[in-house]
Amino acid sequence: MRSWIWICAILLLAAPGARAETPDQAAIRAALTGWMADFNAGRQDRVCDLFSPELRYDYRGFPERDYRELCELLHRSLSKQDRKFAYSVDIREILVFGDLAIVRLTWTLRVTDMAPAAAATTEEPGLDVFRRQADGSWKIIRYLGYEE
Repeated sequence: MRSWIWICAILLLAAPGARAETPDQAAIRAALTGWMADFNAGRQDRVCDLFSPELRYDYRGFPERDYRELCELLHRSLSKQDRKFAYSVDIREILVFGDLAIVRLTWTLRVTDMAPAAAATTEEPGLDVFRRQADGSWKIIRYLGYEE
């Protein structure tokens, strides 16, 4: 009977989901959740901090955009008085390869029109590519996303 307990414990420890998060994975998770908190709080001065100036992103149905275009879009969204935008994130996987990392995730965006009160929610699965910066932080350099 005891051998089965040991075998189960070994299998659980060897399972991909059972591994402890590395410091790099934790830093990337913190960057994503920190951005979400900043965006949801309307912190326009911090809303572009997650992205590298070399950013290129593709969102289905829209032309490719760069860092400047994304920041302008985020600032416009947060400036709207008639709508409130709020994100939540489901991080599915963080893979780190040296100074590059790939994150599979789904952002859920809730848009609330203030007058009349109405809300719409969209799910946006995506893939973010991060690069470690000279200061040790992780920033998104590529983003691929689409709306379900």
